[in-house]
Amino acid sequence: MDERCRKVLQYLSGDVTGAAAVGSCRIDNGEVTEVELLDSYSRAVITVVETVGPAVLMVARKKAGIGNAAEQDGAGSGVIIAPDGYIFTNNHVVQGAEVLSVTMQDGTSYEAVLVGTDPATDLAIIRANGSDLPYAMLGDSTQLKAGQLVIAIGNPFGFNSTVSTGVVSALGRALRSREGRLIENIIQHTAPLNPGNSGGPLVDSRGRVVGINTAIIAIAQGIGFSVPAATANWVISEILVNGRVRRGYLGLAAQQRQLIRRLARWHNLDNNYGVEVVGINAEGPAARAGVARGDIIVAIGGVKTETVDDLHRTLSERSVGEPIDLVILRGQERLVLNVTPVEEVN
Repeated sequence: MDERCRKVLQYLSGDVTGAAAVGSCRIDNGEVTEVELLDSYSRAVITVVETVGPAVLMVARKKAGIGNAAEQDGAGSGVIIAPDGYIFTNNHVVQGAEVLSVTMQDGTSYEAVLVGTDPATDLAIIRANGSDLPYAMLGDSTQLKAGQLVIAIGNPFGFNSTVSTGVVSALGRALRSREGRLIENIIQHTAPLNPGNSGGPLVDSRGRVVGINTAIIAIAQGIGFSVPAATANWVISEILVNGRVRRGYLGLAAQQRQLIRRLARWHNLDNNYGVEVVGINAEGPAARAGVARGDIIVAIGGVKTETVDDLHRTLSERSVGEPIDLVILRGQERLVLNVTPVEEVN
């Protein structure tokens, strides 16, 4: 056996030391055994579940009946984020509810009222009629890493306080909400979810809520999605301060349109696509700024725009009423129009 083959076999067996070990991607656990590593993992999960579990509850959507009777129409999960009963859940869990109630881990039930919803991110805030309730802390979802341990707690199929574990599979995913708007920076993870988990928390190993579970792919296994805590934090701030989530509105309908390469090069654009205006509200901000049907938007607020989602994304990052420049192509011309978005009314 020649020297090269012998070294390869050494690397495969892990029998390398000193200079030969430089560059190895092996994690050095010292004298820690596999049993100890598994025990450490279990202790982390148990600690999180015992700490955060009491703040996770079942959310029941009911139809009002005669007198005090009410018929349950659906159920999901929620997580208390303030001791006076404020709860995060999904919009689709509470949508259409005439009566809401929540049930704690210990079986205690409270009536609840809807505080506000944001269908665009599938989030909702409800408030239970209670006080001094156990509550969970929101974490910083922007610090998550692929491969990080996450724990989902919820009530799938009505099985109260069900725990599942997994890892963050990917970050920065985009998911279409039930209302058709793109939800940005979605967390993809492998903690198994089932119907009834919707609205429950995704928690990190320090017991902080890093996401609100919102969707699964029914035909897949091990693919779940959560709205990040950073988005949830923004949504609740908007709802509590303004009573609703405010988003900019231009007053136009649009579709993606491929650009003529020669025209793009002529105007020094690196776009392959633009957003063509196919309809416009005559009383809306875009019309008042001079935007016309047939115009192709190639940038908004200095950001390249190739899809309708690009428009939504940029508008969601700007304050309502803040003027913004639209760069458009009209025929062979390149124009810059200043438009002031107004609040979108749903």
